[in-house]
Amino acid sequence: MSSQVHKIIIIGSGCAGYTAAVYAARANLKPLLFEGIQQPGGQLTITTDVENYPGFPEGIQGPDLMALFKKQAERFGTVCFPKDVNQVDFKNHPFTITAEGKTYFGESVIIATGASAKMLGLESEKRLMGHGVSSCATCDGFFFKGKELIVVGGGDSAMEESTFLTKFATKVTVVHRKDKLRASKIMQEKAFQNPKIDFIWNSAVEEILGTVEEGVRGVNLRNVKTNEVREKPCGGVFIAIGHIPNTQLFQNQLDLDQRGYIVTQNGSATSVPGVFACGDVQDHVYRQAVTAAGSGCVGAMDAEKFLESKGD
Repeated sequence: MSSQVHKIIIIGSGCAGYTAAVYAARANLKPLLFEGIQQPGGQLTITTDVENYPGFPEGIQGPDLMALFKKQAERFGTVCFPKDVNQVDFKNHPFTITAEGKTYFGESVIIATGASAKMLGLESEKRLMGHGVSSCATCDGFFFKGKELIVVGGGDSAMEESTFLTKFATKVTVVHRKDKLRASKIMQEKAFQNPKIDFIWNSAVEEILGTVEEGVRGVNLRNVKTNEVREKPCGGVFIAIGHIPNTQLFQNQLDLDQRGYIVTQNGSATSVPGVFACGDVQDHVYRQAVTAAGSGCVGAMDAEKFLESKGD
């Protein structure tokens, strides 16, 4: 399999990668998909209840949804490898993909490596992720009705998350390490004028308190100027300190924007003809499961048109 030239190679799984695989496989293009080792299935694999994906009126667990995506892709002939891609060469055609010491060749490549939420790096944060700790208010805000919440961050993302969460929470407290926000003026004003949003300045979350069984009950906050530590009760913590696109592999291979996201035009086309990008690796605005799936469809259809234009 490593010696033949594949019509389509997909790097990354999740909603975008698996959807691209479904469409490519149904077009009889026999896609080869590299899922990755650390988090195959993408960010939804660390999400518990998913209630905003169409077709599941009772909701579904994130890992279960990704398992269904994968099963559907494999049903039509996708070959999924639980391997990390270590190197790519898009300067020559066919393109070469190196994974765990083996080189694979592709007429076209679809990139769906996603983005990773920046985290605080706390053991309690990792343990309680999906059990009172979240990095997506749009995804999980509904589950925190009637609770007091904490949002960590000081940029536009934190202000957007905080404002959105006031639809469900009784109170939202923004915790920021500095004494002023870095968010845009209009986002700051919107948050300052919201009576449900308070601010705790010059403070960092030292530990998130709670259990997997009962959820979050509070946080320990450290004042970065005085080092004083105090406990702040809350019913949930949202981390909103930004995202990092998983594009380290594609530096010097594709055009990236200032944030590191892959630049796409006319659908999913990248700066290299025959290489396409879909999902959160090129979308820093919406970052939703359903939009990622939609862009996966676009990526596969664009790749199919590219192959047709080459007579394949």
